[in-house]
Amino acid sequence: MTDLAALADRLDIGDTITKLFVYCDQARWSDLRESVLATEVYFDSGFGGPVGPGPGGDIVDDWATGLGGLDAVHHQAGNHLIEITGDTALAHADAIAVHVKNDAQNGTTRWFVGSYVIGLERGEKGWRINRFEYKLKVIDGNADLT
Repeated sequence: MTDLAALADRLDIGDTITKLFVYCDQARWSDLRESVLATEVYFDSGFGGPVGPGPGGDIVDDWATGLGGLDAVHHQAGNHLIEITGDTALAHADAIAVHVKNDAQNGTTRWFVGSYVIGLERGEKGWRINRFEYKLKVIDGNADLT
């Protein structure tokens, strides 16, 4: 692989990770389904629940339902460390997420700080996320947005 091709892969992978967070914030569920997540994704939300492989579309549906009642969602992600091996990649990212519910009586925001392990595979349509593991470090604010 040429240096230019390796650089292009890093940019594409970084864009895919950025799309994960931006599309989630913008409730662009069909874009997440079509251009970010692989058909099958190893998933660990970090909050309990099933861990293991499942349909990427199911993850999107769960996020749409879980975040649909909020007034705003914002992710700020960075510290991308990307290792590429052929048509697969493994990335680390740190992120802060803020969820807003304006009518919550015990505080209108909850904050999550954590890290992600993100696996990617290159296919006919480019890089797609096939592994998503969240490692929560801190939650602050009104955790239940009640």
